[in-house]
Order: sequence, then structure tokens, then C-alpha cells
Amino acid sequence: MRLIQEFKTFAMRGNVVDMAVGVVIGAAFSKIVSSAVEDLITPPIGLLVGGVDFRNLSVTLKAASGAAPAVVLRYGQFIQAIFDFIIVAWAIFMLVKLINRLQKPKDAAPPPPTKDQQLLTEIRDLLAAKPGPP
Repeated sequence: MRLIQEFKTFAMRGNVVDMAVGVVIGAAFSKIVSSAVEDLITPPIGLLVGGVDFRNLSVTLKAASGAAPAVVLRYGQFIQAIFDFIIVAWAIFMLVKLINRLQKPKDAAPPPPTKDQQLLTEIRDLLAAKPGPP
């Protein structure tokens, strides 16, 4: 029973619950980022580079024989994964930069002086206006 109680204490710890929520939200956010990359960012880039699709690039190391499939080195898949990573990283960077800019407080006017500050200013001005000793 003690082991179960220790596990319950561990599982219900605040950090574990926060991490679980982060993982779930991260998985949902991953779908948004993937859609943004695949549906919004990649098509214009593909248009710019002439529709090059690296996924089909490969080298056959050993041809198929009988029931054994061919041994194929699909280096194009790897290159495409690198490009996808760079695009996703750039998109997330730009999104975080936009969010930070939107959250940044605008340059607000300074707060008005307090009553103490107003009183001290008046005293300073009166002392400055008073003629000095002869």
C-alpha cells in the first residue's frame, strides 16, 4: 500500500499535472503548426523553388528479388524533413515574436505625481523664487 500512496503523491504533484496539461496542449498546437506549414507556408515556397519535391529522391542499394523488397536509401525524405523542421522553427519563431510584440505594454504616459511630489515641487519652486541673502 505504501508504494501506491507514494505513486499517488507523485502523480498528483503540481508539476506533473502542469506538465500533462502542457503535453496535451502541445499536441493540439502541433496540429495547428503542421497545418500552417503544410497548407499556408510550404505551397508558396514550393512555387518559388519551382515545385521541387525532395521526397522522391532515393538510391536503390539492392534491387527487389522475389519476395524480398528492394533496399532503398531515401535521402530525399531526410532532406525534406530538414526543410520541414526549418520552416516549422521559423514559423514558431515568428509566431512567438508576434505574440511578444502584442503582449508588450505600450509606452504609456507616466503616472501623475503624488500629492507628496506636488508639495515638494511647490516648496522647491518657492525656495527658488525667494531672493537670496545680500
